[in-house]
This record gives sequence, structure tokens and C-alpha cells, in this order.
Amino acid sequence: MNSKEPHRHSSGQNGRHGHEHDREHSHSRGSGGHTHRHGHGHNHSHTHGANKKALKLSFFLIASYMIVEVIGGLMTNSLALLSDAGHMLSDAAALGFSLLAMIWGERSASSAKTYGYKRFEVLAAFLNGIALLAISLYIFYEAFRRFSDPPGVMSSGMLTIAVIGLLVNVAAAWILMKGDTSENLNIRSAFLHVIGDLLGSVGAIAAALLIMAFGWNLADPIASVIVAVLVLLSAYRITRDSVHILMEGTPSGIDAEEIRAQLSDIEGVRGVHDLHIWSLSSDVPLLSGHLALEQTESGPRVMREARRLLTEEFGIGHITIQLDPPGEECRVGEESCRSFFVH
Repeated sequence: MNSKEPHRHSSGQNGRHGHEHDREHSHSRGSGGHTHRHGHGHNHSHTHGANKKALKLSFFLIASYMIVEVIGGLMTNSLALLSDAGHMLSDAAALGFSLLAMIWGERSASSAKTYGYKRFEVLAAFLNGIALLAISLYIFYEAFRRFSDPPGVMSSGMLTIAVIGLLVNVAAAWILMKGDTSENLNIRSAFLHVIGDLLGSVGAIAAALLIMAFGWNLADPIASVIVAVLVLLSAYRITRDSVHILMEGTPSGIDAEEIRAQLSDIEGVRGVHDLHIWSLSSDVPLLSGHLALEQTESGPRVMREARRLLTEEFGIGHITIQLDPPGEECRVGEESCRSFFVH
């Protein structure tokens, strides 16, 4: 379609506003094969590959030792060790689920799921956060039950297993740090699982040393409570961030009012309305909105400037903008709206 040719917009066609996709970075979006640019740099595919490799290695490492730690916790009768083992069990499940989510996220979009499966990574992070909450609450319950009657603990066996568990978790955390723990919520949730487990091993080691040195069996449930608090904080952050994305909140680090102001400052734009900024996953921001034009003829130039601003200044590559000619500004859902496709 000619970039200067207006066409009638119908409210019956859900979401068919004027689209502008930066095609400089190839990323398949279904059978149509059109592409768009992610605003987080040209190494997106490299980072994705590193994330998947880190998850895979960490999963096999944690799952292998998890079996040893569960058996050791039962044999030594240590709550600190059993809580660490339970956390490691959840780590294995979380890492496996995160890996599955990343693999599913690579599937192409379809007519039934036009955004593809990237959102599944956020669902995995949300479920990991809920799992951490449940684990921490169970540890609290079991620890307080043991305060009244601290059981005997095999401190030497507890110490040995906890030290090996600590080394395994350090290795897993180091592997995950090679992934994108700062931007990718899925990787960050898996990383926090492992860090929480690492702290559990530290707590078990400290409790074992106190029991060996002073016969203080209360050190076991106390260490468990400290670990549970740290796990609870991590669970809260992951659950909060994933819910924010699922509720289509504005991505962190992006100021919606600043974007509105800068779009309004583009020459030929009289106003901005119906502006929405959200995330498909933690590293894929999207934007849609209406720009009211001063003159119809300025549409192509305004669209080019808006695209440049949003991709280069704010890192948003998937952009949907409707241009409203003078006298025909509209709100979403009005049949009289007119829009442009600019390619």
C-alpha cells in the first residue's frame, strides 16, 4: 500500500490500527514472516542462546544433586538440610519449567496466538515465585514446630552434605550469571531460586558447626527461619514483577509520560492519546497509540520521526501507531476513525 494513501478504519476489526514495524532486526512473527526490531540490541539471539544453555546446564546439575540431598536430609534428621533439599527440589522443577518456557517461547505465532508463546516465560516466572512462597511458608511452619522440641541431628553428615550442596549451588549460580539475569525475568527467577538454595546451604553449614561445637540443636530450626525469610523476599520480588507484566503494566525503566511528551513535540503532531506501553515478556516492550496530525500530508514524516524516537531513544521496537488526520481524531472503537499504514 502506498505510504501516503489513507484508508477507512473499522472498529469491528480489533486492533487494526496503523502499524509501523522496524524491519532492521529479523524476528519471525508467524506464517506471514514479517519482522520487527527488538530495542535491546543486536545481540538478542545470542543472549537468548546463552540463557537457554545456562538453564539447561543448571537444571542437570541441580537435579543430579537434589536426589543426594533429599536422602541425606532424611538420614541426618536435619530440618535445615531438608529445607535446603526441598528448595533444591523446587529449583530443579523451576529450572526445568523455565527451560521449557524458553523452548516454547521460540515457537512461531499462529492465527490462534498472534503474539506467539513469549508470554509463557512470564507465566513460568510467576509460578516459580508462587512455589518459592509456598516453600518458605512450609519451612516457617516446620521450624516453629521444632522450636518446642528440637530433635537430635547428625551434625557431621549434615555438614558434609551441606558443603557439597553449597559447591553445587555456587556452580549453578555461576552458570546462570552467564545468562541475562538483569533483563530476563525468567532467568532472574531461576537465578534467585539457586541463590536462595545457596543461602540454605550456608545456613545448614552454620547450624551443623554450632551443633558440633556446642550441641545447640536449636541452631537447626533457627537457620531454617533465616533462610525462609530470604526466600520469601525473593519470592515477593519475582511474583510482583511477573504480575506487573501479566497486568500489562508499563515496563520498568520506561517513562510513559516522557514518551507522551516527546511524541507531542514532534513537528506536525497536535496531540497524543490512547497511548499504551506494555511488555510481551520481560525483554520485549510494545507500544500502541494515536497521534493527532496538524496536516494529513505530514503523516509519513511524523511516522518516521516517531519510529526513530521510540526505537533509538526508548528501545521499543514493536510499535503500533494510528495517525488521526485533522478533524477526525478518534478514540479506540469509533467507526469514523481514519488511519494510515506506513511501511
